[in-house]
Amino acid sequence: MQRFVDDVLAVTKESVKTFTYESLNIIVRLINGVSALVLALLPGKANILEGIQGWELRPTFRGPRFPRWMENGVSSFNQFIHELSLDSDVSSQEYLSGEEGEEEEDSDEYEEYPKTTLSRSSRVPRAAFADYVYSGVSKTRSISGCQHPSQPHSPNGVQSLKDQIIHRATDRRRGVIEDLHLAMEIFIEVVFDVIHKSIHVLFSPSEALGTLFRLFSSHERPILVDNDVVEDASVSSAPAERNTSFRSSLNTDARTCQDVITELGYPYEAIRVITADGYVLLLERIPRRHARKAVYLQHGIFDSSMGWVSNGVVGSPAFAAYDQGFDVFLGNIRGLVSREHVNKNISSREYWKYSINEYGTKDIPALIEKIHQVKTAELRLSKPDIEEESNDDQLYKLCAICHSLGGASMLMYVVTRRLKSKPHRLSRLVLLSPAGFHHDSSLLFSAVEHVLFYLGPILSRIFPAFYVPTRFFRMLVNKLARDLQHLPAVGGLVQTLVAYVAGGDSSNWVGVLGLPHYNMNDMPGVSFGVALHLAQMKRTRRFRMFDYGNAYNMKIYGSPEPLDLGEHYGLIDIPVDLVAGQRDTVIRSSMVKRHYKLMKDAGVDVSYNEFEYAHLDFTFSHREELLSYVMSSLLLVKPNSKKHQRTPRSRGKGQASVRG
Repeated sequence: MQRFVDDVLAVTKESVKTFTYESLNIIVRLINGVSALVLALLPGKANILEGIQGWELRPTFRGPRFPRWMENGVSSFNQFIHELSLDSDVSSQEYLSGEEGEEEEDSDEYEEYPKTTLSRSSRVPRAAFADYVYSGVSKTRSISGCQHPSQPHSPNGVQSLKDQIIHRATDRRRGVIEDLHLAMEIFIEVVFDVIHKSIHVLFSPSEALGTLFRLFSSHERPILVDNDVVEDASVSSAPAERNTSFRSSLNTDARTCQDVITELGYPYEAIRVITADGYVLLLERIPRRHARKAVYLQHGIFDSSMGWVSNGVVGSPAFAAYDQGFDVFLGNIRGLVSREHVNKNISSREYWKYSINEYGTKDIPALIEKIHQVKTAELRLSKPDIEEESNDDQLYKLCAICHSLGGASMLMYVVTRRLKSKPHRLSRLVLLSPAGFHHDSSLLFSAVEHVLFYLGPILSRIFPAFYVPTRFFRMLVNKLARDLQHLPAVGGLVQTLVAYVAGGDSSNWVGVLGLPHYNMNDMPGVSFGVALHLAQMKRTRRFRMFDYGNAYNMKIYGSPEPLDLGEHYGLIDIPVDLVAGQRDTVIRSSMVKRHYKLMKDAGVDVSYNEFEYAHLDFTFSHREELLSYVMSSLLLVKPNSKKHQRTPRSRGKGQASVRG
C-alpha cells in the first residue's frame, strides 16, 4: 500500500509540475503574441528595428548561439574565434576529466555548460576571448590559446581551475520567467514532500515514533568520531563547499569593467581619484607603462567605462587602442548610485547637487591630472635619460575619445583650462556625437524641457537624480532585460516604444539594458542639475555653462550671463575630429555640424564625418568602419621625438626623479 501511494504521489507531482509549467508558458506565449500584434500595428517601426536581427515572433527560453554584438557586422575573425571555442570545448573536457576524476559525479549536473580552461597569466589567449561579450544574454566564455599537457599541474592550481569552471558553469543569469519556473517547482516539491511524510506517518506510525525517539536520544549520547568516516565525509561533501554570494544565488549579472579586461587576458589597474569637492572617481587603466602615447576614453550619459570594452576584443575602442601601442585610461565621472564620496555620511540630496559644470571643471581635470602624474613618474623611472619637461611640453602624448555628454564635458574642460592659462595635457580630441547643442530635437524632448523649467523647483525636491531606486528594482530590471531577449516580440515592442521616446533613434536599447553596468549593486544615474543644464542649452540654443541666476552668475562667471563656450572655441589649440550619426535622433547630425561650424569659423583644426549610425552604435555596437576611423585619427599623433633625451654628459645626475 505504501508503494502504491508513493507512486500515486510521484505521478501527481509530475503532473502538477507539467501543468503549471505549461500554463506559465502559455501565458508567456500569449504576452509575446499580443506584443507581436501591437508591434505589427505600430507605424514607423521598420526603421527602428532595422539592423536588429532575428525578430522571430516565437518565444524561446535560451539565448542566441552567437553573442548579440556579433549579430551586426560580424567579422570573419570573430567567426573563426567562435568556431575555435566550440572545437576547444571538446578537448578541454578530456583534459579536465584526466586531471580531476572527482568531477565525474557532477558531470550530469553541469553537462549543459561546456567546460573550458583558462590561463590568466598568458597573453596568448587574448584573441581567443573575442566571443566573450556583454549582450546580457550571452554566457561568460573563455578558452586557452594553447595547452601544454607535458607540464605538471599542481593540485592547488587544478583545484583553482576547477573552481573557476564551476563558477562559470553556474554563472548563468536568469530572467523573471525562469525564476518563476524555478520557484513553482520548488514550491511543488516542498508541498508534496510534506504530503508524502504525512502519509508515511499514517501508514507506519511505529517507524515514525522510532525515528523520533532516535532523534531525541541522539542529543543525550556522546558523538563518537571516526577519523576514517570524517575523512570520507569531508571528501564527499567537498563539492557542496562552494562560496555562494547573494548575487550568485539570484543569478544577476554584476560584472565590472575589471572583470571584462582581466578575463580577456589584458592587464588592468584601478586608480582612485578624489576631486576638489570630495567626489571619489574610478580611473581604470589597461597599462603600457613605457608607452609615450596614451588615450583617455570618456563615457556619456547613463554610461560608464563598461561601454568602451563591451564589444569584446575585436570591436572595442579600448582594446584596439591598447593593441596599437597606447596606454589606455578609462574615466568614470561622478553619478553612481553607490555615491562614493570622502564624506561617508553625505546625503543623497547633497551628493546629486551638481550640473555638467562639475564634469568639465572638477571631474575631468582631476582625472587628467592624475594621468599626468602617473605617466610622468613612470616614464622618468623607466627612462632616466629623459630631461626635465618644460612648461610647454610633456613626456607623452595624450589623446581623448569622448561620446555624447562626455564630449561636451571635454570641450568645457579644454576651454576653461585655456581661459585659466592652465595646460590641458591633450594632443587630439575625437568626439563621437558630442552634446552641447540640442535645439533640433524631438517633440518629447521639448516637452521634457518645458516640464523641467516650469516644475523644476518642485521636481528637484522630489527627484534629486534619475536612476532605478533600491537593489530590488535594479535586480528586477536586470532580469527583465534577460526576458526581453527570450521574447523577441516583447523585446521588439519595448525597443520600438523606447525608440519613439528617443525620437525614432534605432539604437539597440534592449541590448544595452542587459549590460552588466545596470545591475542590482550599482548603476550610473543622472542628477537633476545635469538634466536641467541640458534643458537650458536646448532653450537658449547655445552651448554654455549652467545658469544659476543673475546674482550667482556674477559671483561664478563675473557676468550676469553664463559663460558661452561656443564663443570661445578659438581657444582650442589641438586638432578635433567630430563624428555624427545619420540615424542619431538623440543628438542629431545638424547639432554636431553646429560645433563644426563654430570651430571652423574660429580657426580650429577640425574635421567632420558622418556614419550611418544611431546614438548608441558609437559605443555599444561592433562597427569596424568607425573603429578604423578612430584608430587612424589616434595614429596621426606621434610620440615625442628624441628632443627630450639628455646629452651623455648629463646622465647620472638626477635620474628617476619622481613627483607625487
